[in-house]
Amino acid sequence: MPTRFSVSIGEAGQVSALAYSAATNPSAGATLVLAHGAGAGQTSPFMVSFAEGLAARGLDVVTFNFVYTEQGRRAPDRGPKLEACYLAVVDAVSARGEMERPLLIGGKSMGGRIATHIAAAPDPDDDAGATAVDVAGVVALGYPLHPPGRPEKMRDAHLPRVAAPTLVVQGSRDTFGTEDELRPVLARMPNATLHLVDGGDHSLHIRRKSAAPREEIYGGVMDVIVSWINAVI
Repeated sequence: MPTRFSVSIGEAGQVSALAYSAATNPSAGATLVLAHGAGAGQTSPFMVSFAEGLAARGLDVVTFNFVYTEQGRRAPDRGPKLEACYLAVVDAVSARGEMERPLLIGGKSMGGRIATHIAAAPDPDDDAGATAVDVAGVVALGYPLHPPGRPEKMRDAHLPRVAAPTLVVQGSRDTFGTEDELRPVLARMPNATLHLVDGGDHSLHIRRKSAAPREEIYGGVMDVIVSWINAVI
C-alpha cells in the first residue's frame, strides 16, 4: 500500500500525494514523480496501474493531485499554477529522506507536459530569473503536442530548452500528436527518445480485437521506462 502525505502549496492550501516504495531488492535506485492528466486524478486506474507496476519493477514512485483536482474542480488551473504545484511536490519529495535518488519527473498527458515545462531552461524573453528544476530525466506518457484536430496549436516552444534526458511514450493513433509530428520536435531537443506503442491511443490503449490485454501492453511500456531510466541515471 502506498504511503499518503500532504504537500503545502502556499496560499492554494495542500494537495495529497502517494509514495509507492520500490518492491525489488536491489531497487533501481531512483524516484519517479508522476503527475496525472487533465481529466482524472492520481487514483485513476491508469495512474495506479503505472505507479504500482513501476514500483514492482524497482522504482520509488510518487503521484499527487494538482490543486484543482484536490479541490474537486473539473477545469485545470492555468499553466503557472500547475507548474507551481509540481515544483512544490518536487521540493517535498526531495526533502523525504527515504526516497531514492536521483529524481526523475513525468506524467500522463497534461502532467507530462507540465513536467517538461518545469524541466525547461528559462526563455530569456519571458521567464527572467526562473530556473529549470534539477532532475535526472523526464518521462511523458502521451505528450499532448496539440489539441485533437488543432495541429496549429503546437505546445512545443519550450521543449528544445529541456536539457534532461526525456522519454516520450506515444500511441501511434494518438490524436494529440502523431509520430510524424513528434519526431521533428524531439529532434530539436538535446536528448529525447520516442517509444511508439503501435495502435495505441492517447492512453496507450490498443482497440484492435487481436491486441494483447491492456495490462500486458502497459507492462511492456513500464519495462521500457525502467530500462531507459537505468540507461540515463
